[in-house]
Amino acid sequence: MLVKRFADAESYDAPNHRNVTGLRLQGFEDGGPENQWIGYSQFLPGGGAGPDATPFEKVYVVIEGEMTVSIDGADTVIGPMDSCTIAPGEVRILENRTNHVVKMLVVVPYPEGGRPAV
Repeated sequence: MLVKRFADAESYDAPNHRNVTGLRLQGFEDGGPENQWIGYSQFLPGGGAGPDATPFEKVYVVIEGEMTVSIDGADTVIGPMDSCTIAPGEVRILENRTNHVVKMLVVVPYPEGGRPAV
């Protein structure tokens, strides 16, 4: 078992994101998960990501606040404990359209070939 304390989570910059702080909760470390990594994103009001797509699926879980997820021009608001899966190649836009911070977990597989060497 690998326990990683929140106080020890390292920040990372996600491409094409704005007004967000990302922390890596699990992944990219010895003894960590082999198939995916877990991020914790805190989006300020007006923050967001995209439009863009990735060649792999992602899962978003909102912990606090409301995030608007736009796919093909259709907006869906996900709130606390709601989740969504973004399919490979699906273009998505994330927008925090509220005046509150949105706190969200992100589950992302490693690049093809599994966990990179640490």
